[in-house]
Amino acid sequence: MVEVGLFDSLRKRGKGGQKAGTLRKASSGDTKHLEEWAAARHGVEAYVEPKTTVTETTVVLIAHDGEWTRRRIDSLDAAQNFGRKRSIPVYEVARVGYPKRMREYTERQKRGGV
Repeated sequence: MVEVGLFDSLRKRGKGGQKAGTLRKASSGDTKHLEEWAAARHGVEAYVEPKTTVTETTVVLIAHDGEWTRRRIDSLDAAQNFGRKRSIPVYEVARVGYPKRMREYTERQKRGGV
């Protein structure tokens, strides 16, 4: 006999069957995306965003023109290792903020320009 709670059927599962409300860890797919993205662009810098109550640690890669991508990463140390292996400077967003070119790129995308 399997016991089922009254509201068990209402609980959703996230990607990969993960229980709703749990934080997804960085995956090899996240790292692969970051590697491929950085290799296809120049002037890339990494900005590490700290873990919050709703997301794990993330890293934002920003190219010379402000184009950017964000993925989960295991830790600040993991981001620093990622950057060191690829000669990409790594910054902590909490200390330095985001570069102006990222905001300008995002604004251009909102207006439909490239």
